[in-house]
Amino acid sequence: MTEILVQAPMEEQIPPGSKVIEHPAWPTLKDAVEEIRPWQSADGSIDFTAEGAPSRSVAELAVDRVISAVEQLAPLLPHDAEYHRALALDLRRWADDGFQVPDFLDSLLAFQPARGRADGLQHLVVFPMYTQNGNPDRNLEAVVLRMVWPDWLAELERTRYDNPLFCGITFEDFTAGYDTNSAVLFPETIAVREAPERFSWGGIFCDREAARFRRVTEASVDLLGLELPDDIREMIGDQDRCKEAFVLWDMVHDRTHSHGDLPFDPFMIKQRQPFWMYGLEELRCDLTAFKEAVKLEAEGNAHGRDVQYAVLFDRMFRFPVTGDRVKNYDGLGGQLLFAYLHKHDVVRWTDNTLRIDWQRAPQVTNQLCAEIEDLYRAGIDRPKLVHWFAAYELVSTYLAPHPGSRWAKGPDALDTSLPPRKLVDEVLPDEFPLSMFYEALSKKLKGVIASTRGITAADIEQAAA
Repeated sequence: MTEILVQAPMEEQIPPGSKVIEHPAWPTLKDAVEEIRPWQSADGSIDFTAEGAPSRSVAELAVDRVISAVEQLAPLLPHDAEYHRALALDLRRWADDGFQVPDFLDSLLAFQPARGRADGLQHLVVFPMYTQNGNPDRNLEAVVLRMVWPDWLAELERTRYDNPLFCGITFEDFTAGYDTNSAVLFPETIAVREAPERFSWGGIFCDREAARFRRVTEASVDLLGLELPDDIREMIGDQDRCKEAFVLWDMVHDRTHSHGDLPFDPFMIKQRQPFWMYGLEELRCDLTAFKEAVKLEAEGNAHGRDVQYAVLFDRMFRFPVTGDRVKNYDGLGGQLLFAYLHKHDVVRWTDNTLRIDWQRAPQVTNQLCAEIEDLYRAGIDRPKLVHWFAAYELVSTYLAPHPGSRWAKGPDALDTSLPPRKLVDEVLPDEFPLSMFYEALSKKLKGVIASTRGITAADIEQAAA
């Protein structure tokens, strides 16, 4: 391949900060990436003997176009100059090595968005990666994003919720891997020869989270006849307000994975555990964000109340009916929150209408958080299997297990002489089926949930107009 340096011809220089997606090189880059993606195998390599595969020279020309487009766009993003230089070298090496399994470790290490968090700052990101909750294959993807880092959030992070790796981000444009349910940009999804000792950033697309939340919540409120306080109804109708709620929620959630009395690796890396353990961990982090939001509201922070109801509604309405039923740990957490609030008479489904006791909701939601925290604290002194059964007992207190479950019958129904990880095989794919309430809601919301695939803020604003 021809060596290409990442610098734009003088006549194409335009001021840094101009919108990347308005430059003619962006559609060129996007088209070249979309051309390459179908040629790739699941591991990101290109098998030139496969049916429909191009010649190697054709693939090289497509990669040349990607590098050339990055070269033209790089001057708009001087803060990413080191990354874009490394990216060109990684792309070139991938082609020169015959398009084997890609290795973009050098460019991954050069990309450091958390070091310069500034509200509205653009980044052009190109990597071979899978998109979590989207495309499971490591395809080449390109995404243009902006940082969400307003002064009030930066101050909270600096003084209260230290999270130096967290990046709140929004979409400008993206390739097909993000035309999905994916709302994250995580370094661990990128194809590399070896994982770095530690990752130095993680991005959450709070605009997609907000747009998805708004569409599903509006539909759910209408279906269930739920009467909302005026300020919450106004929040649901305001994309920017919801986006700010989600970036605060996500920042606190993210840091909670490494805070508290943790009886196990909080990220459960390379650990095989029953899916309700993942569900409880994700719910714990969300309820911690809720608890902190209650404190912020009491202190006069306007975002505190918004975060509370973003957590409640997203967890109760969207999570339980999104995705399939195979070990759906986020769905489980949503079901558990609803069932807990229902058992404690905070939510009532009567006369085909949902009612919420807005006064007691914060107290009782925090009570569930405390029960999970107590489980974790006690778990430090328990063997793994005993802890798993204690967690099962907590969940099954509020959610009915599948009638065919062996775990529901207790330790005597399982061969406890096996290593704990082997007993995970005895967990049913849908260990805690949907209640009749959620089965009905799932059918009603099926089309709405499907419509949120690939959603952006522009989509929901256009629909509202």
